[in-house]
Amino acid sequence: VQLVESGGGSVQSGGSLRLSCAVTGFGFSGYCMGWFRQPRGREREGLANIAADGSTSYAASVKGRFTISRDNAKSTLYLQMNNLKPEDTAMYYCAARVYTSCRAFEGFNYWGQGTQVTVSS
Repeated sequence: VQLVESGGGSVQSGGSLRLSCAVTGFGFSGYCMGWFRQPRGREREGLANIAADGSTSYAASVKGRFTISRDNAKSTLYLQMNNLKPEDTAMYYCAARVYTSCRAFEGFNYWGQGTQVTVSS
């Protein structure tokens, strides 16, 4: 199982980025997927998840600004991030939970290596 994130970078406050997570090695379409982030020196935070049926859930900190989506044909997970703020600066990770449904941000079994997002004011 391999999860590979891409799309991170440096943007100014108010800008946008789209992160991608390419997944190989298991039945992507049947599982819950999620995005997390970890600012340097701080704990990891769950941001958004999407179940196998397409239902989504968001953390309050990103609701209305970030959108999670999946393309099952491409086995790829996305995170569209708009109106970025300096406090969004962190390493961003995608993760997979080997169940069709999501349980908030718990029980994720597989993780990518992360992609850095830096937002300047």
